[in-house]
Amino acid sequence: MTAPTQTLRKTAQDAAFNSLGFAKPPAQTRVVVAMSGGVDSSVVAASLAAQGYDVIGVTLQLYDHGAALAKKGACCAGQDIHDARRVAERVGFPHYVLDYENKFRESVIEEFADAYLAGATPVPCIRCNERVKFRDLLETARELDADCMATGHYIRREAGPFGAELHMAADAMRDQSYFLFSTTQEQLEFLRFPLGGLASKAETREMAASFGLSVADKPDSQDICFVPNGNYASVIEKLRPGAAEPGEIVDMDGRPLGSHHGVIHYTIGQRRGLGIGGLEEPLYVVRLDPETRRVVVGPKEALRTRTVPITEMNWLGDAAPDREMPILARIRSTRPPRPAILRPLGNGRAEVELLDPEEGVSAGQACVFYQPDSTRVLGGGWITHRRGG
Repeated sequence: MTAPTQTLRKTAQDAAFNSLGFAKPPAQTRVVVAMSGGVDSSVVAASLAAQGYDVIGVTLQLYDHGAALAKKGACCAGQDIHDARRVAERVGFPHYVLDYENKFRESVIEEFADAYLAGATPVPCIRCNERVKFRDLLETARELDADCMATGHYIRREAGPFGAELHMAADAMRDQSYFLFSTTQEQLEFLRFPLGGLASKAETREMAASFGLSVADKPDSQDICFVPNGNYASVIEKLRPGAAEPGEIVDMDGRPLGSHHGVIHYTIGQRRGLGIGGLEEPLYVVRLDPETRRVVVGPKEALRTRTVPITEMNWLGDAAPDREMPILARIRSTRPPRPAILRPLGNGRAEVELLDPEEGVSAGQACVFYQPDSTRVLGGGWITHRRGG
């Protein structure tokens, strides 16, 4: 047994009969592993199979194979399905590919397009976890009589006094809690995240090599799987023909400064590529107005936001808050959580007051809540619109 494999096993409760927390032998514990074809989920499947679990690998076909085969660096593509199948064949467990193209389009892609057209900055990976992987695929796992479903996400599931808790990964650089805030308590009871306790991605690759997996050196996914080369506008134009209508670039007082070829080409906080040079100070996109087809620009200080309205709040704490409370809030996956005040407003709505203003906050992004002085994820919600302050 390699050292990383020992580390992986230690992430489970010491008192549990097996490493996944079930009071029965691994051979009697069925685990469905969501396999993207990357090194992370491949290691999860191989490690659990090596420990004697009844492993079933499942890979989702989320969009057109022809486009996928020509796309590198994104999950769920044709090559990735092939890689997942090779891992299953090498290790020796059954593997299935499920056609979820329609579900993915209806649950993720259509909303992504509509959000961009409305001037928001959506995060489709969160919706994919919420509506496809942790809803539809999880239900399939139950239909397969699985005891749990395991994924390659870097996040920890820990037993708490009131049920399973969600915690940030041990490796802060790999932590994926921002993308999993909408996981429900019921889903969390069924899910397992074996990689969450590893100290680094290097350990994962070392494990892959020890199992002889061909994906040991496979590069990590970089782009949203259905957005080639990060070109969001081209995807929107394909999904919504005629969406890129020209309009004006104006300052915060409404004075025209230039023209553009479509609001969908801009995001909040953007500075480069505005085509309005010759000004005394640098200007940034501070607001998008799809109805008037205007891109509003202003100085950097106009991007600072203190009050963030939230909708569709998902709570993973012990008791739903009924009054304001201190939290740590994360506005973007690339930024660390910052001190804030959470004010619940009822009906899934809340207001988050950032103690230090953040720049570039946009509707459509997620705001994730963490317990102060802890790694615990308390939940989060979706930013509805930006307010200064």
